Amino acid sequence: MSFQFKPDSLSSLDEKLRIRKNLQDITNRIHAAQNIAQILVDLKDGILNLFNAQSITIYVIDKPRDEIYSMFLAGSQLKEIRLPISSQSIAGYVANTYNIVNISDAYNSSELKALDFELTFDDSWDKKSGYKTRQILATPIFYEDQLMGVIQILNRKYGEGKFSDEEVGLAVEIAEVLGVAFYNQQRFERRRKTRFDFLLTRGLIKEEELEAAWSEAREKKESIEYFLMRKHRISKDDIGHSFEEFYRCRFIQYNDKTVIPGDLIKNLKKDYLRRELWVPLEKIDNTIHVVVDDPNNILKRDAIENLLKTKKIKYDIALPEDILKFINLFFHTSDSEHSFNDLLGRLDDDDRGYDDEEGSDMVTESDSVIMQLVNKIINDAYNRRASDIHVEPNVGKKNVEIRFRVDGDCSLYQTVPFSYRAAIISRIKIMSNLDITVKRLPQDGKIKFRRSTGDEMELRVASIPTQGGVEDVVMRLLAKGETMPLSDMALLKRNYNEILNIISKPYGMMLVVGPTGSGKTTTLHAALHQINRPDRKIWTAEDPVEITQYGLRQVQVQPKIGFDFAAAMRSFLRADPDIIMVGEMRDFETAKIGVEASLTGHLVFSTLHTNSASETIVRLLDMGIDPLNFADALLGILAQRLVRTLCQTCKEHYHPSKEEFEEIVESFGPEAFSKLGIRYNDDFKLFRPKGCDICDKTGYKGRMGIHELLVASDGIKRMVQKHDTVEVMRNQAMAEGMTTLLQDGIIKALQGLTDFKQVRRVCIK
Repeated sequence: MSFQFKPDSLSSLDEKLRIRKNLQDITNRIHAAQNIAQILVDLKDGILNLFNAQSITIYVIDKPRDEIYSMFLAGSQLKEIRLPISSQSIAGYVANTYNIVNISDAYNSSELKALDFELTFDDSWDKKSGYKTRQILATPIFYEDQLMGVIQILNRKYGEGKFSDEEVGLAVEIAEVLGVAFYNQQRFERRRKTRFDFLLTRGLIKEEELEAAWSEAREKKESIEYFLMRKHRISKDDIGHSFEEFYRCRFIQYNDKTVIPGDLIKNLKKDYLRRELWVPLEKIDNTIHVVVDDPNNILKRDAIENLLKTKKIKYDIALPEDILKFINLFFHTSDSEHSFNDLLGRLDDDDRGYDDEEGSDMVTESDSVIMQLVNKIINDAYNRRASDIHVEPNVGKKNVEIRFRVDGDCSLYQTVPFSYRAAIISRIKIMSNLDITVKRLPQDGKIKFRRSTGDEMELRVASIPTQGGVEDVVMRLLAKGETMPLSDMALLKRNYNEILNIISKPYGMMLVVGPTGSGKTTTLHAALHQINRPDRKIWTAEDPVEITQYGLRQVQVQPKIGFDFAAAMRSFLRADPDIIMVGEMRDFETAKIGVEASLTGHLVFSTLHTNSASETIVRLLDMGIDPLNFADALLGILAQRLVRTLCQTCKEHYHPSKEEFEEIVESFGPEAFSKLGIRYNDDFKLFRPKGCDICDKTGYKGRMGIHELLVASDGIKRMVQKHDTVEVMRNQAMAEGMTTLLQDGIIKALQGLTDFKQVRRVCIK
């Protein structure tokens, strides 16, 4: 069709008649299309010719994935564009809210915020193509009350401002036509004969190749899906799309971090599930989610419902190989480890403990079933790099939830039937020498644990009574760690050089501050490792000793018998030390001895639980420490936090909005940020998480430190003597070159090591 709008073309009667004729023509062609791909690719130019516009994109809804998608030709291959149904894009917003959007400038954030505060324009396509989006008209596509997709028209050819009311009305008419066509096409697709038609319609494989693949796969005794992935390089995601379109359900891929549904598989046999190729995955809101190789198999569904004794089952599709992997994960057994399912069924077995040759309270992996269950929890936590294990019984007959904290975030590891909650809690309390008869008071203890590999580890245990007459248990893993070099601690160049200067001094005090679990002990041991030489005598008092170093004389304090940090420091001063490290300055006496020791020719390291470097000074002075002595003793204070780092394999760069950039500048401090020499332009990039198999789809892997180092200069020492305020000392330190925690984190976000969201989570401005 050669028809195109001219300015005000809708106002004349002739033009209206011509539009009606062309509208009828494109309507007929839409209804005559052989498939949805033909509408999205071949007919979109015909639809575009109805409008005074430069570009058009038609999206179709993908309900199982909560996305909308469109297609375009790249050479001879069909490619997809996919958007989440959310306010991250204009089309996604329309699909989410069912609202018609007509905006005059996609880059005007005020206009977008007037529609929805969270609405943003995704300019990544503009960046790739060099195309500049201005006006956008987007309307939802419905069939009756069912959302079928979105039509989006870009950039008026003539004139400025929004699309006219007539053009909005025309877009709504086209959307109605497309709604009927999409509904009919989907009905036709549901009647198709194979689950691989998605691959055919998108040109990923030819029909004759698919026919040949069936027979070749049978000859090689492979599944057809595996054969297509191996021989024809079809991706697993495309196989999944094809299955989701055919079966109208989710496609599940194997993940070895899947929580084992112990209560669901308790009465099921491994061999039966392997033969029938199905397994329950989880239970959500009284509905059991079962993964199966063929959700349309009525006989198999009847058998599943009879075995699970419920009709409330949601079926998902997975590859046969992945189903077998799930079954092996859930029922895995070996000489050293049993599955949860086996262990829960063998609670009446003998309970035999083990004592090490020194007769201490060491516990090892014995034959006791409950012991094996607890051992498996501890071993799995260690293997997943967890820092804490949370055992959380619930009231009534709800399952016991076990969660791991990995890289600072808690996630569900396992659920155990409620009938075993008392046995598990009692076993942990016995292992940690706690009184199992006391259930209404908190208790603290420790477990010494020997793994099957011979490695020893220690766990700090806390039992806490919770509502409903049950007890929670939290175990912190204190694995014997290797010393991390100071050069690997992500310190900025200024901070690294200043710390080297501080720890090379013959006497004085250096403090590392931050909340529990922020890596203070790791930093102190890195500093000690840097100066650990045969000509220096180094004593440490810790609770507990987590990291061991050759050359250090390390002592574990025992507060229950009166051997606390203060007592340890007094004994150290009689033992000819050069350097003393005390785990924490919890009280006035320990702080006073530390200051005195640093004034009598010793280098003293310690930690405090404070928020920032400058607050630490005020805290110690408020404890009653003499300002003159403290000012003379102080060398520096390092405040630190841990932030999650972006997975370096899958992180993706993006161009942030002007508002996001300005928020970063404001948080950093406009004057200080200007010194970085970074300007907002089209080349400015930040990084964000994406998710891959290496990082378990989270987008993050590992943690790193962000730091704030206050160096005790002459100016700072004078302020300490005068007992100045936190703000005055912080401003002086920043004037002398200190970067705050927030500034240090933002610099690392700009470097692509983490993102601004993670920095904000751990920093107080």
